[in-house]
Amino acid sequence: MRLIVLLLTACSIFRCPAQAQMTRYLVKFKDKANSPYTLSNPSAYLSQRAIDRRAKYNIQLDSTDLPVTPVYLAQLAAVPNVTILNVSKWLNQVSIQTTDAAALTTINALPFVQAVSPIAARTLPQGRGGNPGKFQLEQELLPAPQELKTETIAGDYYDYGTAAFNEIHLLNGEFLHNLGLHGETMQVALLDAGYYHYNSLAAFDSANTNGQILATWDFVKNEPSVAEDNSHGMSCLSTMAANIPGQFIGTSPKATFYLYRTEDVSSEYPVEEHNWVCAAERADSSGADIISSSLGYSTFDNATLNHSYADLDGKTTIAAKGAALAARKGMLLFIAAGNSGSDAWHYILTPADADSILAVGAVDINGNPGSFSSYGPSADGRVKPDIAAPGVGVVIATAGNTVGFGSGTSYACPKMAGLGTCLWQAFPEFSNVKIMTAIRQAGSSSTTPNNRVGYGIPDMKKAFATLLTDYANSSASLQNCTVTLNWTSKDIGAMKYEIELKTAGDTSFRKIADINPVDGSVLAAHSYQFNYALNNTGAETLAFRIRQVIDTSATTYTAVFLDTTSMTIAHACAQTPPLVENHVTVSPNPFQDQLTVTIETNEAIPALRLRLYNMNGVQVGEYQASKSAGKAVFYLHLRHLAKGAYILVADDARQKIGTARLLRL
Repeated sequence: MRLIVLLLTACSIFRCPAQAQMTRYLVKFKDKANSPYTLSNPSAYLSQRAIDRRAKYNIQLDSTDLPVTPVYLAQLAAVPNVTILNVSKWLNQVSIQTTDAAALTTINALPFVQAVSPIAARTLPQGRGGNPGKFQLEQELLPAPQELKTETIAGDYYDYGTAAFNEIHLLNGEFLHNLGLHGETMQVALLDAGYYHYNSLAAFDSANTNGQILATWDFVKNEPSVAEDNSHGMSCLSTMAANIPGQFIGTSPKATFYLYRTEDVSSEYPVEEHNWVCAAERADSSGADIISSSLGYSTFDNATLNHSYADLDGKTTIAAKGAALAARKGMLLFIAAGNSGSDAWHYILTPADADSILAVGAVDINGNPGSFSSYGPSADGRVKPDIAAPGVGVVIATAGNTVGFGSGTSYACPKMAGLGTCLWQAFPEFSNVKIMTAIRQAGSSSTTPNNRVGYGIPDMKKAFATLLTDYANSSASLQNCTVTLNWTSKDIGAMKYEIELKTAGDTSFRKIADINPVDGSVLAAHSYQFNYALNNTGAETLAFRIRQVIDTSATTYTAVFLDTTSMTIAHACAQTPPLVENHVTVSPNPFQDQLTVTIETNEAIPALRLRLYNMNGVQVGEYQASKSAGKAVFYLHLRHLAKGAYILVADDARQKIGTARLLRL
């Protein structure tokens, strides 16, 4: 009887007889008892940036943040013939390597061990075991769908080159770059199979020179270097970080990056899902904002370990559990949907099934789904993929140090992740969930999502506009027949505001003033004020509307309404104003850093000049703008000026409009 029990115990560990060749195992612990770590002292296991993220978005620390109990690891390491590979604090488990059945029996008997399960065989020296060519599609370079051209794309911040521009333009991504959003201040973690020669290829010369690679780690070999491994991750990185003007610009070329290798291309086993979770944990602990991963799992070299479609419910697989936890920690995740659309599996891969992440499918430059792009939904019926981006014949960096073309959701994912990085850079006040929701709502199929492209191809200008209106705030007050509007929004100098009014006698709103924002080339928050004197107004209700023009180009003109305020006038305001004469006023005067210039004319001035002179008659500044008929307000940053008196002259290059004397303190 005793022999039978021992045999059952051994087989429960080895999954006899089919699993006898297994050499790597997961050891799951029961708890985190006797830990020296506490939730009250997170700096012992989280970076300050990770702690700040939790504080900013009101994310509570919990037991998953605590490291695995060190004494458990020590006892595990003391078992003969056992090597600890990677440790997951989120799942409270560790991967080990051993070929010693006695060691497994010893581990299974430890009082703090909940379960031991096989997850991988010995790594094969060559080939891919039962799953040859996992990245075969992506790493087959395609003939150029169009010639690489090096002409300048007029009007945009970056010189993308024709092919790269067409890809980013499908997502309206150049709009974000033109706002000064290129990934600065943002940290992105890539989880992939290797980053072959990223430290020497031309596409990454800017990233390497500027120190944009923050750290690397190989979770397969447990070593820092990732530059000698597979090129798949390098090509994915290039879609975000490349900077070859006129040929190839990535979608977040100024972001900083963590490069983590979790995939062993020589075989396919669930141990790689465990590696993935460990890398996601390191990204979180280091303070990364974004995770982009072009990896997915369904079938393995040992079929007894395969996932079923039913497993893809967002809460069953190791990778999906880790992805959901990463999102709970406040990071924004972009995961490739998979390239199984044309094969027997058909559906998305895990962890694309996880909740609160963005699974990315692939489309061509015309917006048509790639035939290979995996289908949704998730097993529990959620919309998958979430969104889609260019991934058919798209520009990538190659291992041969050239710019080439490839296909796969692997490339659609980081292209989209880079633009998500730039969007979140614009609105760091908002959580990952808020940014994710805005991207989905900006999709081309947002009202009718489907199982090919999910909510569709996001329009990043639309996503920006949605977040901008949520961010902006305003107030209105009435005193002595003057309405004062105050508002705060984010803008750059190329934008403008329009104040609109609707009275009881109006059938629609009409513009009463243009407000030109603080001069600047990078998106920033500013506050404004507009005063409107009521004249010949009876007791009535007036409606004021603030309209922000976020794109003033004639061909792509876009505006959003920040707020509409109703104001009830309890008594008549019967002042009769004089006819408007051309005039210029400034405030405050004296000023220190910022000067408000108000210009009121009967006519529109398409080529307005504001010139500033010191008292010696030397011109020290010139600002060019335009205005409609009526009142316009301009905000000038003049902190660079020396203290003293100045003369401001406004003209339209034909005649003087007015002057003002001012004093800088």
